[in-house]
Amino acid sequence: KTPLPRLAVVIDVRGGEFFSELQTHLNSLRSRSLNLRVLFLEATDSALVKRFESVRRPHPLQGSGTILDGIAEERVRLLSLRESADVVIDTSDLNIHQLSNKIAEGFTLEQSSKLQINVMSFGFKYGLPSDADLVADARFLPNPFWQESLRPFTGEDTAVSDFVLSQTGAQEFVTNYVAALKPVLRGYLNENKRYATIAIGCTGGKHRSVAVSKRIATELAKLDDVAVSLKHRDLGRE
Repeated sequence: KTPLPRLAVVIDVRGGEFFSELQTHLNSLRSRSLNLRVLFLEATDSALVKRFESVRRPHPLQGSGTILDGIAEERVRLLSLRESADVVIDTSDLNIHQLSNKIAEGFTLEQSSKLQINVMSFGFKYGLPSDADLVADARFLPNPFWQESLRPFTGEDTAVSDFVLSQTGAQEFVTNYVAALKPVLRGYLNENKRYATIAIGCTGGKHRSVAVSKRIATELAKLDDVAVSLKHRDLGRE
């Protein structure tokens, strides 16, 4: 028989006894030098409650309690698995097509030997990205928002990007941050972690974080054994 090139197995807490032994089985598979990757899907409490209420089903772990009680118990049981996962995706604001594209980004066959790095800009006022592995703060730089000529533009525009990156400490930060990331990324590869999200934040996710994340993505793309993608989570949200 022709061996399967790839196999996906889906499981959740309803797996009962098998689920309680999942970590042991995963460790056993890894000891056989298999190219094993764990994808962990999660969502906020509010998103999960809305989903359960929309299908009028109880949470499998809520018992005589509420849906939130079931969600809390599930998070406790899944904590170790989440911490050891290779890829964590927050599905709260994703539709089925967006989720499919996001999974494809992390599991493309042609790039499977490389570390997939997603550099993401975001605005702190909209909350931290729950799927970020590393977070850096670009709010130490002067905000172009207070420059009337720059306010309407974004970090993707040359005028704003030049303004941000010409500020004292900007280039030093990019250079030193990329240098600090190098041993971390090597460690991820050594530990068979194949997907990482590096988040760069500013107040609104429009100017500083966009410009800085673009420059960091450009520098990271020069490294061997990595594939870099860039996402601006909150751009256009205002």
